[in-house]
Amino acid sequence: MTRRKWLAAGAVLVFVGVIAFRLSHHKAKPPNPDDQPVPVSIATAQTQNVPIYLEALGTVQAYRTVTVQPMITGPLIAIQFHEGQHVDAGAPLAEIDPRPYQAALDQAEAKKAQDLANLANARSDLARYNLLVKQNYTSAQQAAAAHATVQEDQAIVAQDEAAIETAQTNLSYTKITAPISGRTGILQVNAGNIVTPSLASGIVVITTLHPISVLFSLPQQDLPQIQAAMQAGPVAVIAAAEGDPATAPVLDRGVLQVLDNQVNANTGTLTLKAKFPNPQSHLWPGAFVNIRLLARTDDQAITVPPVAVRQGPSGPYVYVLHPDDTVSAQPVTLGDTSETIAVIKQGLAAGTKIITQGGSRLKDGAKVKPVPSA
Repeated sequence: MTRRKWLAAGAVLVFVGVIAFRLSHHKAKPPNPDDQPVPVSIATAQTQNVPIYLEALGTVQAYRTVTVQPMITGPLIAIQFHEGQHVDAGAPLAEIDPRPYQAALDQAEAKKAQDLANLANARSDLARYNLLVKQNYTSAQQAAAAHATVQEDQAIVAQDEAAIETAQTNLSYTKITAPISGRTGILQVNAGNIVTPSLASGIVVITTLHPISVLFSLPQQDLPQIQAAMQAGPVAVIAAAEGDPATAPVLDRGVLQVLDNQVNANTGTLTLKAKFPNPQSHLWPGAFVNIRLLARTDDQAITVPPVAVRQGPSGPYVYVLHPDDTVSAQPVTLGDTSETIAVIKQGLAAGTKIITQGGSRLKDGAKVKPVPSA
């Protein structure tokens, strides 16, 4: 073999060695990320009875409020309650010096006794004159005068009876009692002061806390729902503490009592009043509470977690999971939505598996891998 042939054979061997080396050290092509399954969380569309609430901010108001005013003038000699005490209707609260009014009653009764004696004498005279007229011993004019005297004395006695009733009423006003059952407030006047019916702040304010009322407002657009709920029966109302309505603790449950007879023209809202039993006194006059009025209940509604619903150019949709672990976008019609559930009116059947998390990386036909929710 010539030198040239040896050189050619050597070059071929070197070329083959280089190719073999490169093939042996060639790295595999990395997989395309788009071909990998997307990890997602899933949920199942369910049917349930969904209560539909109208929410508002309410102000607690005492069910009844009475300012206790003296009805007569006199020195206040006794206070018979403690501030903040619960009192029943008719319970004694205070007393005004009764002596002047007792004296007025005694005087009125004495005056009546005197006038009754005059009336008896006048009646006796009338009977005598009537007998004398029959016997022609006196004129009919004298008998008529005696009859007029009797009528005058009867009128005086009736006047005395009215005076006695007035005196008795004034005497009863010296004992001041609670006009309603409720909780007393701060005492406005102390014993020893002269009180009058024109006392500016009264003696004390009594408020009824059991039950108690809450005033709140709703947009006038809710009027049809409210009227329909009222026609169906008592409307349930929930009072909750301020904060997130979904997590705020419930303070009490009551019923709608009054729907105002007109819309506020300035705000376009309706004023409503609800009544609560308030057994634990969690509701206090002047406080603010969250109000949830049960407008209706959607029976056997299709519901999904709100996070599963997405918004697209054509409206809301959800990603539906198929048995081959692929997904497709399904347009839906939304109903009422809260923090925990979204009602699907059209476009989805109960039992359908949908994507809740990981949907931002999906498109129609994408491959997914279900994983537990975080």
